[in-house]
Amino acid sequence: MKYTFNLKEPKSENETLILFSCYFKEENKKFVYSAGEKIIPKNWDFENRFVFTNGKNKSKFSESIKKQLNRYSDLFLETESLYKRINEPFTSKILKKAFDLEFKKVAGGKNIFFEAYDEFMSEKKKGKEWSEATIKRYDNIKNILKKFEIAKKYKFTFSNINDFFHREFTAYCMDDLKHINNTYSRNLGLFKIFMFWARKKNYTYNDAFLEFKKVERVITNQIALTIEDLNKLMQHQFESSKLERVRDVFVFACVTGMRFGELSLITKTNVTDNFIILKEDKDETKEAREIPLTSLSRYILLKYDYELPLIANQKQNQYIKDVFQELEYNHKVQKVTTKGKENIKEDMFFYDRISTHTARRTFITMMKRQGKSDKLIASITGHNDMKTLNQYYQISEPEKKEAMDEVFNIEIPLKKISWN
Repeated sequence: MKYTFNLKEPKSENETLILFSCYFKEENKKFVYSAGEKIIPKNWDFENRFVFTNGKNKSKFSESIKKQLNRYSDLFLETESLYKRINEPFTSKILKKAFDLEFKKVAGGKNIFFEAYDEFMSEKKKGKEWSEATIKRYDNIKNILKKFEIAKKYKFTFSNINDFFHREFTAYCMDDLKHINNTYSRNLGLFKIFMFWARKKNYTYNDAFLEFKKVERVITNQIALTIEDLNKLMQHQFESSKLERVRDVFVFACVTGMRFGELSLITKTNVTDNFIILKEDKDETKEAREIPLTSLSRYILLKYDYELPLIANQKQNQYIKDVFQELEYNHKVQKVTTKGKENIKEDMFFYDRISTHTARRTFITMMKRQGKSDKLIASITGHNDMKTLNQYYQISEPEKKEAMDEVFNIEIPLKKISWN
């Protein structure tokens, strides 16, 4: 039996679906099945009914399309040969079932793209490959993709993940959702991880996503506290016991460098006289790391009998602002974020810039200011990538002035200057 590939709309100037077709003589029926790939007609060899694989009309995606079409050809020939060997009739229903099974077609109006995404997440969860934070990030990306699909009327299929999608999705995230460079860059990176998985699982041979360029990540200006700030925090007497507990948890994170999510791992059993022995929560393959105890961190642990008074991260972020507001950190500071090539400046109260993440940034900044090595700091914080670690380091204005005064300590001439 002969088969062929045709275009759904051969005279279109835009991308059109490629269709697999053959004719079942016994049934007097033409079988047509979407190959799941799209192509611009000028890149299609109408004489040979196949994608151009060389010459000026060759598409940059021709190799991936060729691989996908060959899968349909191979499965068709394999299924036809099987039924000839067992002397059973080879019907259109049998071929459709074989294609559906191989190419993940599903009934009930389900979207194959998002079904694959759910399978991807389920596999990673069952394999214990992700932390809770990573799971939340992938859930968030799925929600963004769903909203994009509705807002832009962009039907998600694997063949639709192309340059046009990349441009539209970038504009949607940066303009509609107001994502800054770092947020978009991180999300696109995670999306590409899913696409790599989908290729490996044979959901698609489309590799257009490999050329998706992330917008340039930038180091945003953030807040890091000083030793004077921490002393002021600890000496303040709060009337609210709630704010006192929030203060203690925050300061504990400042002097240990621990992530907020790691604080719940502390128990009497993993604290020695001098160290907290912490098993990495984000990567179970990592060896446990030792976090030295200072007199202050030991004091806070003893105060709460080794069980820090933790609340939800969102609540901690809310209440720590109240802590700094009570201490009258009411001066304005400028927040600068980058969206595309544009720097967005916003004046905010100092206390509004404080979050649970400020604590980890404070730890790294204070250690760096005291000349401690990146390797030493990373052994405490658990960073593998020194570039990521150094993004936490916030250089203060006094620090810059002090450094320049030390370097350019040049004696001023005694001769008086005449300004005339």
